[in-house]
Amino acid sequence: MKRIRFGIIGVGNMGTVHARYLLADTVKEAVLTAVCDIDENKHDAIRQIVGEKVEIFKDAGDLLQSGLIDAVLIATPHYSHPDLSMLAMRNGIHTLCEKPAGVYTAQVQAMNACARECDVVFGIMYNQRPNPLYQKVKDLIDSGELGEIRRSNWIITNWYRSQSYYNSGSWRATWKGEGGGVLLNQDPHQLDLWQWLVGMPTRVRAFCQFGKHRQIEVEDEVTAYAEYANGATGVFITTVAETPGTNRLEIAGSRGKIVVEEGRLRYWRLRESEDDFNTRWQNGFGEPECWEVSIPVAPECSEHHVITANFCAAVLRGEPLIAPGLEGIRGLTLSNAMHLSTWADNWVDLPFDEQHFKTLLDERIAGSVDKQVESRTLDASGTW
Repeated sequence: MKRIRFGIIGVGNMGTVHARYLLADTVKEAVLTAVCDIDENKHDAIRQIVGEKVEIFKDAGDLLQSGLIDAVLIATPHYSHPDLSMLAMRNGIHTLCEKPAGVYTAQVQAMNACARECDVVFGIMYNQRPNPLYQKVKDLIDSGELGEIRRSNWIITNWYRSQSYYNSGSWRATWKGEGGGVLLNQDPHQLDLWQWLVGMPTRVRAFCQFGKHRQIEVEDEVTAYAEYANGATGVFITTVAETPGTNRLEIAGSRGKIVVEEGRLRYWRLRESEDDFNTRWQNGFGEPECWEVSIPVAPECSEHHVITANFCAAVLRGEPLIAPGLEGIRGLTLSNAMHLSTWADNWVDLPFDEQHFKTLLDERIAGSVDKQVESRTLDASGTW
């Protein structure tokens, strides 16, 4: 096998993005051979995108059993990600799933169990992991250069979305259609990176605002506080209704501080650790000598096709995945915990009661209101 024959399930905003780079031969070891979308009214428009050589299916099962594909990229609404992923795996199809892995952790647990049983490659579209900025941050942390993590703050408010965005699909920003708002749709990348860099907290306290700035059922603004086993703390702030927005990650350790903002990494290194300085210093006022160090970082490259190319390398040559599918549950655990903390108006310890979360989610799904809107496929090129 020299090239992986890909199918795409769900040719909406993101499915179209994936189709375009595959058709442009951006991923040299991949070729698009088939797509599937449940809405037959869209098939003529899809044909205009994919051309005559790509087969179009209405039923996902028919696509997976067609013999036309070796791998599938799942780009459907969130709730269906686990079921479609498991269906693909059980048909022997290598599976690359868009974020988030699912809506609630219990369904993703089942997906992960299936992945362990099936002899296929399973990846998730966390296309921010290959970003050299975050790769360098991880290297500084994992190598011990930053020392013990003391604090992390992420302000991620440059996810601006207008009301027209939410009106572009009947499933968008509803409990029964999407299962959440900014935490489930926009922030899976940052929640994944947050835990990838500093680890999972032991407990979370969050304040989610539902429909505060937009006419939607789900959260459009969140402030969360996290505590970690070593005593470190973290704050996560996000919204879709702030412009100009901010994307600033700050991580402080016992040997310095890292800030990632506006495509730049800044690193302040302590000549001696804060612990050592504090032990020896007897003169009251004073602090460790600190240097701002220039850190070489490769040009930013976090396009979706990077994850797809890495996925092909894993299938063809067994190369390690940048974003293994089994790790998709971690960021989802954080967003579920933030919802649960808000609903219960209390701290949530990790791991949390998954069934209790599902019960509270089901209550909101039962009260979810149908949106009378005309679905549109938007241009999602350039999005994360």
